[in-house]
Amino acid sequence: MTQPGTMSAMSKEMQDAVQACMTCHTTCEETMSACMSMGGQPQMQIMRALMDCSDMTRMCADMMMRRSPMSAEMCAMCAKVCDMCAEACMSVPDDPQLMRCADSCRRGAEMCRAMAGARM
Repeated sequence: MTQPGTMSAMSKEMQDAVQACMTCHTTCEETMSACMSMGGQPQMQIMRALMDCSDMTRMCADMMMRRSPMSAEMCAMCAKVCDMCAEACMSVPDDPQLMRCADSCRRGAEMCRAMAGARM
């Protein structure tokens, strides 16, 4: 029996969503570092998407972990940002790091969409 005011354990689905967000955050950060050396205008668009996605996934994971009442709405927005970032990364299909990042973003989007539809 839990004491009043204590949080119950996170569901497996929420744990998976938090992990997907944190993996996506890390991958976006690593990809930003790799993109710094590329240069060019298309990379600026990718960099903006990476920054947005990195920030959003970290914040979304934090909100789920602290059981914020806004988690479902944050997860819905996070899924959109992850989709946007995956699309930006796919614009350079011959870059292996960008393809890894796109895969991580798609996974983050999928997990966040599931959490947005779940009761938190």
